[in-house]
Amino acid sequence: MNIVLAIAVLGIMGLVFGLLLTFTSKVFAVPSDPKRDAVRETLPGANCGGCGYPGCDGCADAIAAGKAPVNACPVGGQAVAVKIGEIMGVAPESHRRKVAHVICQGGTDHCRQTFEHRGIQDCVAASLVSDGNKACKYACLGFGNCVKVCPFGALSIDPAKKIAVVDEDKCQSCGKCIAECPKGVLEMRVENQPVDMLCRNPEMGKIVSQKCSFGCIGCERCAKACKFGAIEMVNHLPVVHNTKCRDCMVCAEVCPTGAMRGEWEKRKVAVIDESACVGCGACKRNCQFGAIAGDLKQVHKINDACTGCGVCAEKCPKKCITLKVRDKARDPKVALPVEPPKAAAKPVITPEIQAKIDAAKAAKAKAAES
Repeated sequence: MNIVLAIAVLGIMGLVFGLLLTFTSKVFAVPSDPKRDAVRETLPGANCGGCGYPGCDGCADAIAAGKAPVNACPVGGQAVAVKIGEIMGVAPESHRRKVAHVICQGGTDHCRQTFEHRGIQDCVAASLVSDGNKACKYACLGFGNCVKVCPFGALSIDPAKKIAVVDEDKCQSCGKCIAECPKGVLEMRVENQPVDMLCRNPEMGKIVSQKCSFGCIGCERCAKACKFGAIEMVNHLPVVHNTKCRDCMVCAEVCPTGAMRGEWEKRKVAVIDESACVGCGACKRNCQFGAIAGDLKQVHKINDACTGCGVCAEKCPKKCITLKVRDKARDPKVALPVEPPKAAAKPVITPEIQAKIDAAKAAKAKAAES
């Protein structure tokens, strides 16, 4: 009898609490936002925090509230941004995907080791002892803290060189590896950049070269060689401004240590369609590298000094210049002298014009006196 009573009491209590919960959920229900729900469904669900919000739910809330742009998710990239833009009625700005880059070439083959680390195989632990076991205190230590935190398997450690390697195809731009690295070796950069500055050591000259054979020595040759003002020296290190860079790779070409690396297999060269060229000379006048020859009203030709910067193609009024990937290395020795820009002709002032100028000055002086 006691068991039946206990079951009855528990059943009644369950029913009462169930009714109370149902009533509470109806009264305090938060109205659903269809746009927010649609945005959340579109997001990839990585919950990596690369957008700066607490997971995909937080990112969806911010986008729906207008506090974040439609391309806030770095993992989804442009494809997801377009879909979210359609939901929000906003056209997303086109942007180049960013991925993690290792700003260092100081593997064991290039950077001198000061001692053998036998302690905990951890970058943080290793950095606490004399800033690590590599001569350059800005070098990658290669113990793999970044590898452990990457949820996409985009990082690995080169077993021979003891340096981090990024698989750009797998990288989802979440930024967890950057936050984890105690040396600040990792950085988000535009994917497939033709030129990369791969050194962070602000020291100069012999001090750097004694530590790493691929370190930047601060010689500024890259900045001086750039014809487009795309390189700025900051704290003895070159900073490449992508908005100005023309992918000519001359900066990497003149770098004496290889700290500035160029993707040579992607370097381009200009090609003129001789059947359409009218010999106007616009391409020749605008070429900064002496790579175009030809007289006025004659078909122009491109020589092996071309860097593939593309300025000539933009300036050609007949649009008969295209760019293609080079099939052989550039030869700067065949460059032609670059003609300096002609000074603007001074206006000729005749006696009649001078008389009008004098009369106007006199009238102005008289008006000022009165």
